[in-house]
Amino acid sequence: MIHRSVYTLMVLGLVVCAGLPVAAASDVLHEGVYQVGTLKPVDSTLRVKVGDRAPEFTLRAVSGGTISLKDYIGKKNIMISFVPAAWTPVCSDQWPGYNLAREEFEQSDTMVIGISVDNIPTLYAWTKTMGTLWFPVLSDFWPHGRTAEAYGVLRSDGTTERAIFIIDKQGIIRYIDVHDINSRPPLEGIITELEKMKR
Repeated sequence: MIHRSVYTLMVLGLVVCAGLPVAAASDVLHEGVYQVGTLKPVDSTLRVKVGDRAPEFTLRAVSGGTISLKDYIGKKNIMISFVPAAWTPVCSDQWPGYNLAREEFEQSDTMVIGISVDNIPTLYAWTKTMGTLWFPVLSDFWPHGRTAEAYGVLRSDGTTERAIFIIDKQGIIRYIDVHDINSRPPLEGIITELEKMKR
């Protein structure tokens, strides 16, 4: 069950950045955010389904080096969070929310992996405004969107869907949410799915 305080913060759309009051953190993060307007909710065709083996990938990490899906297979459940683009409103709230729910992810032995098609310098600058994210952020920039395409979430404009894939320790996809790009996937739904994997 998600903690009431975490849920309240998610509902209010607040962002907590290291060392800043909530209001100030929100102001800093949103100062440079590009307003994209309303977009087509979904603009791709999935290439995987629940029960499939998750497509392997190796991508550059904002923290340096590369990270592969296989680094976690046999050790952790994985939640991949694809977000469409850096410096956009919903994306700029979504990942900081996973900081607030870190305890819930850890209790279900799950590592979050954030993926965007933005390049490393862009992701570095953007995530710095979020404070310290506890999970790795990876760039699917080049070859552009190859990982997103393998999962079937690369949109026609070269961005990705706002999509969640939960993968078990054996590398099997257990949950997929290709969400309306204009809104954030509800955290309580994600936590519910992670709870199922603990049974």
